[in-house]
Amino acid sequence: MARVTGSAGEKQQPVSFIEKLAGSEGFCALFRESMTLVEEAAFYLDGDGRLESKALARVEALAYAAESMRLTTRLMQIASWLLLQRAVNQGELTRHQAASNRHRVKLREQELASAPDVFQRLPERLRELSLHSLRLQARIIHLDRLIYAPQPASAGPASALRPVEAQIARLREAFAR
Repeated sequence: MARVTGSAGEKQQPVSFIEKLAGSEGFCALFRESMTLVEEAAFYLDGDGRLESKALARVEALAYAAESMRLTTRLMQIASWLLLQRAVNQGELTRHQAASNRHRVKLREQELASAPDVFQRLPERLRELSLHSLRLQARIIHLDRLIYAPQPASAGPASALRPVEAQIARLREAFAR
């Protein structure tokens, strides 16, 4: 967050860069990418994936089932989180409401369900979708932590400020003299 001062040096509320990010074109691109991946995964799993899974040996068929369930769960968590953030961005919910237990989407980091050697024997498209969803999930978890991180208590001594804020405070003091 950056502190903004108004006319005559009066302090205003900090500008939340994460709030701006959540409503930015970057967020819109992430939203589109995620929803496209949801559609691609659904199309694959209901079509070619179903056919490909029938041709797999028993171990790979079980791994395919586990991986596809985890992929679906992961994508539904991602979509739910993004839809919640879009509701906040559009003013349908407040950030506080979105953070409440009633609305909060609990994101959990997942890994591949299969051992690496078994995963490599799964159909290529399922592997691609799974890996792409894991990368998206990591980005969304990072954003979630930034957005919903506890806010530090303000108005403490300069030494208690974050390093950049402490430097800015020193500069202000120097120029005020």
